[in-house]
Amino acid sequence: MSRILDQRILLLVISFLRSLQSTKVLSEWKKCGDQECETAMSRVQATTDYLGPDCRYLNFKTGEEIMVYSKLSRKNENLWTGSKGKDFGYFPKDAVKVEEVFIAEEVEVLTKETDFLCLHGDKYTFE
Repeated sequence: MSRILDQRILLLVISFLRSLQSTKVLSEWKKCGDQECETAMSRVQATTDYLGPDCRYLNFKTGEEIMVYSKLSRKNENLWTGSKGKDFGYFPKDAVKVEEVFIAEEVEVLTKETDFLCLHGDKYTFE
């Protein structure tokens, strides 16, 4: 009986840790094309397949086009944010090549809590 209880506690701990991982702040700063980060900065093409670790990340296949809206800066400069169709999320800049630049002068702004929103079913999860 206690072994079953131990296994349940272990599963709860693992579940809790995964939940924390999907809500942590990836960087306090980001670079955008405007103060609101609403203007597309560039168009890129995937050079490799990518499957992100949680729902904040954009999954894609080689050859797909992605519109870039922001780039994390300072603490974590290797992640960009973009969209592919209706999907939106983070992805490693090394998994894409720039096809067209729309905004040459980037603006650095503070990230917001909503930048790290992760949608799980019907619930929104924040750090």
